Amino acid sequence: MDDAVARKGLVLVGCGKMGGAMLSGWLKGGLPASSVWVKDPYPADWLKDAGVHLNEDFPQAPAVAIVAVKPQMMGEALPQVAALGGGETLVISVAAGTPISKFEEVFGAGTPIVRAMPNTPAAVGRGITAIIGNATTTPTHMALAEDLLSAVGQVVALERESQMDAVTAVSGSGPAYVFHLIETLAAAGENVGLSPELSLKLARATVGGAGVLAEEADETPGQLRTNVTSPNGTTQAALEVLMHQTTGFPALLDRAVKAAADRSKELARDE
Repeated sequence: MDDAVARKGLVLVGCGKMGGAMLSGWLKGGLPASSVWVKDPYPADWLKDAGVHLNEDFPQAPAVAIVAVKPQMMGEALPQVAALGGGETLVISVAAGTPISKFEEVFGAGTPIVRAMPNTPAAVGRGITAIIGNATTTPTHMALAEDLLSAVGQVVALERESQMDAVTAVSGSGPAYVFHLIETLAAAGENVGLSPELSLKLARATVGGAGVLAEEADETPGQLRTNVTSPNGTTQAALEVLMHQTTGFPALLDRAVKAAADRSKELARDE
């Protein structure tokens, strides 16, 4: 963890599931609790014993301020930290659908601002976060943002902010697609004779295990699929249904991801 963060302090606005996951990662990574100021109107019980400064006045120029509130709470949260604008504090937003321009209106264009899109597996340290900075951010700012956000998983840098809608559609919303796959796979198992409990256990373990294998194997997902598909076997019979160009996964996921990306653009315009 960057020494400047420990020395100058970190302000976390909003400590729900995502903010709490990040804070837990920072504390486990060695950031002193005494260097953290948390602003949250409804703090979880564990925060009261974590040793952080909870709903206290924060430093005038902390190293970082992270805004981790829901988009609908932004109007209430941002005025509380607007005084941190000006350049001395790096502002990081993990609020979905809120563009950098919104933060520049509040903090000023001279404030280094990083917009980030994490996803819910961050709760178990297996998330992936995409980041993009405004014109004021330096490589040092981006490195600091990556260091902080890597506490909950992988971090990737985008080339332009417009890519954030696609990131939202693929990885931000993506866990819900996988959870629905587990639901439907379990239901299909019941339809061919398994008990609900056994079918759900098989579906969870199969999707979870396949995900780890896909992430850690040297082969591409396509090659891994080929590896488990015997000619004229059971897997091929299933894949002929799933890979159908008009009724299978390719067309279905194209439509689903496009719908999510389009909605992300709409939400940004509504800001």
